[in-house]
Amino acid sequence: MLNFALVGCGRISKRHSELLGEGQIEGASLAAVCDIVIDNAKKIGKQFGIPYYQDMDVMMKNENIDVVVVLTPSGLHAENVVNLSKYGKDIMVEKPMALTLDSADEMISACDKNNCKLFVIKQNRFNVPVVKLKEALDSDRFGKLVLGTVRVRWARHQPYYDQAEWRGTWAMDGGVLTNQASH
Repeated sequence: MLNFALVGCGRISKRHSELLGEGQIEGASLAAVCDIVIDNAKKIGKQFGIPYYQDMDVMMKNENIDVVVVLTPSGLHAENVVNLSKYGKDIMVEKPMALTLDSADEMISACDKNNCKLFVIKQNRFNVPVVKLKEALDSDRFGKLVLGTVRVRWARHQPYYDQAEWRGTWAMDGGVLTNQASH
């Protein structure tokens, strides 16, 4: 059984905590959660009967964690991953991996140095249309492609950005292309 911990208990954590906390993934369990807003962590902790923390370093020192899932605002991903890598545990991070190439390189270097694997969550790659397109490309259905055009048809209206102060800011969100087109 792999013990997972969530760092960041905002909007996206609901899906992660349900999958891990309700046993929907064979061989995986939700072992602990952490958020700087302790009430967010407490809500998930109480729901699944697991420890909850306000400080990720305290959580990592006190709990038996195999994999850490970073669900913090995008602008904090690099800082959080670099800090967590020192524990030598595998790390999953929500998209976008980082807001700059330098930050992404720093994350990779820290994980390499500390012998932990780093995964970026790209769940939309499993959407049926995306899977079907990949299968068609792999089977040479279209022949040799020399040019392609991609349209990102996801729209985020104002209520999405109103959910948290960091959403839609360059410093913490990276803009719509970084946030949505990274899929």
